[in-house]
Amino acid sequence: MRVPLSWLRELVAVPGDLTGRDVAERLIRAGLEVETVDEIGVELAGPLVIGRVLAVAEEEHSNGKTIRWCRVDVGPEHNQPGAGPDAEASVEEQAPGRGIVCGARNFSVGDLVVVALPGATLPGGFAIEARKTYGHVSDGMICSTRELGTGDDHDGIWVLPDNAGTPGADAVSVLGLRDDVLDIAVTPDRGYCMSMRGIARESAIAFGLPFVDPASMPLPDATSDDWPVKVDDTVGCDRFVTRSVQSLDPRQVSPLWMQRKLQLSGMRPISLAVDITNFVMLELGQPLHAYDRSALAGSIVVRRAHVDESLKTLDGSKRSLDPQDLLITDDSGAIGVAGVMGGASTEINPATTDIVIEAAHFDPDSVSRSSRRHKLHSEASRRFARGVDVSLQEVAAERAASLLVELGGATLLPGRTVVDYAVEPTAILLDVELPSRLVGLDYTRDEVVSALQSCGCEVAGDDDAGDNTGDRTSGAATLVVTPPSWRPDLLIPADLVEEVARIHGYDAIPSLLPEAPAGGGLTDSQRLHRRVGMVLAGAGLVEVQSYPFLSPQVHDKLGLPDDDARRRALRIANPLSDEEPELRTSLLPGLLATLRRNIGRGFDDAALFETGLVFRPDTDSSRHPNQTERPGVERRPTDAELAELDALLPRQPRRVAVVLTGQREPSGWWGAGRAATWGDAVEAALLVAGAAGVDLEISSDEHAPWHPGRCAALRLDGELVGHAGELHPRVLADLGLPARTCAMELELDVIDKHASKSPTPAPHVSTYPVAKEDVSLLVADAVTAFEVAEALRVGGGDLIESVRLFDVFASEQLGAGNKSLAFSLRFRAPDRTLAPEEVAAARDAAVAEAHHRTGAVQRA
Repeated sequence: MRVPLSWLRELVAVPGDLTGRDVAERLIRAGLEVETVDEIGVELAGPLVIGRVLAVAEEEHSNGKTIRWCRVDVGPEHNQPGAGPDAEASVEEQAPGRGIVCGARNFSVGDLVVVALPGATLPGGFAIEARKTYGHVSDGMICSTRELGTGDDHDGIWVLPDNAGTPGADAVSVLGLRDDVLDIAVTPDRGYCMSMRGIARESAIAFGLPFVDPASMPLPDATSDDWPVKVDDTVGCDRFVTRSVQSLDPRQVSPLWMQRKLQLSGMRPISLAVDITNFVMLELGQPLHAYDRSALAGSIVVRRAHVDESLKTLDGSKRSLDPQDLLITDDSGAIGVAGVMGGASTEINPATTDIVIEAAHFDPDSVSRSSRRHKLHSEASRRFARGVDVSLQEVAAERAASLLVELGGATLLPGRTVVDYAVEPTAILLDVELPSRLVGLDYTRDEVVSALQSCGCEVAGDDDAGDNTGDRTSGAATLVVTPPSWRPDLLIPADLVEEVARIHGYDAIPSLLPEAPAGGGLTDSQRLHRRVGMVLAGAGLVEVQSYPFLSPQVHDKLGLPDDDARRRALRIANPLSDEEPELRTSLLPGLLATLRRNIGRGFDDAALFETGLVFRPDTDSSRHPNQTERPGVERRPTDAELAELDALLPRQPRRVAVVLTGQREPSGWWGAGRAATWGDAVEAALLVAGAAGVDLEISSDEHAPWHPGRCAALRLDGELVGHAGELHPRVLADLGLPARTCAMELELDVIDKHASKSPTPAPHVSTYPVAKEDVSLLVADAVTAFEVAEALRVGGGDLIESVRLFDVFASEQLGAGNKSLAFSLRFRAPDRTLAPEEVAAARDAAVAEAHHRTGAVQRA
């Protein structure tokens, strides 16, 4: 909201010696967000005057450009001919007035314009001087609003109304070209500040000045209804007012004072009727819409859109309407999206003489959704979405109609239509001691009452104020506070407490640091999460954080079966993006999207990991949060209420996931590199398990989106906790990722449940030498290396220190369906050097156990 200081001073007697920055400082202390203070016209200097065009001659030059050679009367004081840079100026150029070259074509003889004479300086340090151009001495410049720094219109010259002033008058003072404009960011709960009326009220409070409400104008009696109106949706529209005028002179233009106010407020003057509706909206905060009365067909009806209904809006676009859109209609169909934009069929045009003014109160949520749905953001929708005063419609319509009569010569029709379903504000009971308890300052009862009354509230109970000694306990202990109609955000006692604190100044509240109790340190789960992150980072993986939102189409790209539980995702009611409306059920979609983004930026070798929550809805679809009454904020919910609410939430297990692609070990002078394989994904899972002090069981599996022949199931005490391996080629192709990309995902919460909570003892380091033995075992293809390794560990007993697979071999010589696995075994005793016979016995026992469990046969 742009607030010109000159306009603000018309409504509140702000001291004249205060600058815009001084006013901004007071408003900031009152709780408003003043972003900038624009000092309009501060760069203007030198002679800047009103001029009247005396003559215009068009000349076409050899370069194909047509210029206009003008004579402009700039007043007796400035009309002396100036020779400019050419001492031999023509007799024509020495005629009364100034000769000026101009390329704009939107003005003609007799128009009043703004002229910058030689010696003047315009915004941006643009100095004006007489110079010869296109064969003439141009002795000044005719200015546009952009060149003067008063607006963005640069399509043509700023043509002033005939009564703007006399030639030679100082344009800076006549047009108000110097002003301070406060740019205020209005928060959603302060919609009343989207008007000069609201800002003036806040300024009066901030400076302790009296405030006269511009909306307190008396309303003349209406002898009959105006245009017939029917409201079918009283939730979307609870108040609708119409007021009509006729015989408007369409040739009348907006007076200069109104144009200037609109320009300083960031709006462009268009026509008298449109400018008046915009002016009243800025002044009072009530958006208005003007209809061409002759274009309306039958009664105005407020209803929701029908299926397949469309509307051509004022911006010329034809829009397909949604059944949730609230519409203004007549017998011809839709003529406007309520609170957003009107339709082209009833638009005011240059020939319009009879006008119907609409002033309505629409549901903020309905307007906001329609505005976002159609990507159509207007000044009206911004105000309706923040909340408009529900009692303002008749006053705003009457104000606009009276201006049309005063400025446009229109005749006011006697009728006024008022359709009213508005509900009176609900009174709030406020404990008079509550502000002191919550804020921490000792507010007296009178201070509380005064603060609430200054912001427009009606406070009952004042007659019981006791002896009025200032004791906050005197008088009634409970106040009955009725919020004003322009404050729909005041709903509960805490809202009133905030107003008391704001009115008396947030800066009066002392800043006290709370005493922090002694910390209990990290929980076991937090320690595990940190260890997992450090272990994976130490292994060369990079941690990322991706958004928890996903598109439903990603399930198809991952190749998930139709009945897969991961397809059942929670849909967000108000998503940040319509393309990603669901919450993730797996970490892989976001992690793979991050991988694709990095590859697209040239990082072909990547190893990423992420820890985070996934959202798995309960299979009981009969439970819904909207079917449970939510407790208020006046007390702490009971344990039973909290348990009931928690039961409605989806499961949110914490997971860890890893993706790898490209080179896992780079090549260099030391030799060839090594590409990441499914084994690296499994190794990442083992690192996580090692950080938790648990042992994972690994077996082959088929589970999307992994390759069916290169997928490992990860179990802990028989419970499935994740998968690792190489991703399916079709999945990689659909996601645009390199071939052989690998991934792993684990349930951290399950691992945490089995993790040892006691400190891990330091391992005993034996000082005796190790004995090494290699064994080559022939097994069936279906037997996994993990199963054979586990059997060797069991069979080796206490002497075996480690088992490492170092070779896998298959050929026709081994027989169909067979493979050879070679393991390196390390034996060591903690208290002695092992004898060769002990090593051989332990090796044979290990091989025997492998044969017993897996059918492995030792190769010669």
